[in-house]
Amino acid sequence: MKEQTTSPRHEDVKSKQKLTFQNRILNLGKATEIYNQNGEAALEEFPPVMEILSQNRKSTFAAASKTREQNLSFSQQRLLAGRRKVLVLALIALVAIAGYLFIGVKFGNPRLFNFAMQIRTPKVLAMILAAVAVGASSIVFQSIVNNTIVTPCLLGMNSLYTVIHTATVFVAGSASLLATNANLSFGVDLVLMAVVATVLYSYLFKKTGHNVLYVLLIGTVLTSFFGSIQSTMIRVMDPNEYDALLASLVASFSNVNGEIILFSVVVLGGVAFFLRRDLALLDVLTLGKHQATNLGIDYDASVRRLLVGVSLCIATATAMVGPISFLGLIVANLSRQLMKTFRHRHLILASSLLGVVVLVGGQLVVERLFSYSVPISVFITFGGGLYFLYLLMKKKRG
Repeated sequence: MKEQTTSPRHEDVKSKQKLTFQNRILNLGKATEIYNQNGEAALEEFPPVMEILSQNRKSTFAAASKTREQNLSFSQQRLLAGRRKVLVLALIALVAIAGYLFIGVKFGNPRLFNFAMQIRTPKVLAMILAAVAVGASSIVFQSIVNNTIVTPCLLGMNSLYTVIHTATVFVAGSASLLATNANLSFGVDLVLMAVVATVLYSYLFKKTGHNVLYVLLIGTVLTSFFGSIQSTMIRVMDPNEYDALLASLVASFSNVNGEIILFSVVVLGGVAFFLRRDLALLDVLTLGKHQATNLGIDYDASVRRLLVGVSLCIATATAMVGPISFLGLIVANLSRQLMKTFRHRHLILASSLLGVVVLVGGQLVVERLFSYSVPISVFITFGGGLYFLYLLMKKKRG
């Protein structure tokens, strides 16, 4: 027979296991005795039970804290991702602005440098204001209508702008004060478009039972109506007057008045200030009328104010630089595809920055590569039409 030999280490492990098992039996017997004599509450004073309870509490707390950290990290990751994207867009916009301001400038000659800055700075400010007004209002309008392939140009402000300028040249002539004075023309455009927007999208919105589809229908009908009036006046207009009119019907950043920019800043700032509460509720308004009403929001009043604000923003941008129909469609949908979030704070910022990149970068290309031969609105309209077809095909496949 073979002798069975065991190592000292193996014997030590066995003896420790035996002692541990004996201690568990003794602790269990002691705990049973304490429970029979003094009840369940007295067990908490027994050291082995206290040790087990503390271990359980530590493990439970660690699991809960780990789950909470995971949840917080997910939301924080989404928030940080949105901030990083906005920061990248801001850097790209700054690069485009710096490129437009300083490319081709002779820094060695102070007079030429100051002359270039006097010409380029108003243009850049006008493009930034137009981009912010169109980009922000497009996001708000799409959220209100709950459709991402519509733009505020359906409200009829662009057509009203063209009718005003066509009627001015048709009645008073291209050499009249109203046609040649930029400040007076801007004031007339803004006042008329503001009055029409306030009447239509405040009064008629209330009369139609706060139905947004009726508002879109009214805007579409007005666009066709204004277009018919304009085409009628153009047919009987003098050809020389029509040639002078064409320059004002196309969006241009060539000659921008600094006083108009200051007034536009005041108007847009006032609109943003009065709509600050409604803009903060956009995340809730997009849930729908019933959900927003159940959460204590006056949905109809908020939508009415936002529609008026959108119309005023589009009117200001159009009166300042001219109609830019597809810019809102491009920047709003690109921002939604890029950000992939429901937070309108990030969407509005991204849309405004993308508008700055498109306008400033496009104007830089127009001036440097095409030598002002083609206006930027032509490229925006062409690209916007193609992008609109892409969105329709994508929505149809979805």
